[in-house]
Amino acid sequence: MPVHVRDAVGGDTARLTRLWADLVPLRCPESSGEDPKTVVRKAVLRHATDDQARILVAEMDGAVVGCAYLRLGVVSPLDDSGVVHLSHVQVDPAFGRQGVGSALVEAAVTWAELRGVGFVMTAAPAGDRGPNRFLARLGMAQMAVLRGGTVATLRGRLPHAPAAATRQNPRAVRSLEQVVAVRRSQRRARTQRVTS
Repeated sequence: MPVHVRDAVGGDTARLTRLWADLVPLRCPESSGEDPKTVVRKAVLRHATDDQARILVAEMDGAVVGCAYLRLGVVSPLDDSGVVHLSHVQVDPAFGRQGVGSALVEAAVTWAELRGVGFVMTAAPAGDRGPNRFLARLGMAQMAVLRGGTVATLRGRLPHAPAAATRQNPRAVRSLEQVVAVRRSQRRARTQRVTS
């Protein structure tokens, strides 16, 4: 069965929400409290007119069976060569090994060629051997380890001295200290609600 890749539309929201549910938590304590379908619908609508990014869906026999996010960027601050960042790739497990992932990568490569970009970068879960083997077979080499953390977690573990950029501006220091104090009190309040 052939795989057809196209840009996501509003009608794809429910299927995209299911495909991305395990990959990325759509709600977090700092979020607006919107349900995941609303978050995905807004993302699809926002990217419908964005010429720097795309949300793609892969279809087989009219059913959405995979998705990916493409974004134009640069390789590094020292090299302004263009790159297509390929992320949030998901394939419905029932349609694995049927060319869905290859079709999504093919769409990323085609978009890179159309935009005059010579490089595609992607990220895959470090412990997930299947996607990493698949990307290696396509010729994508490991370049870095991608890590992430919330601002609150990082702030809590960093020294509490203000950064050099804020030390030069006393108002920024006060503002940063107020934000940190408010976030700590909100965290304590959430912890007390959960434990009581």
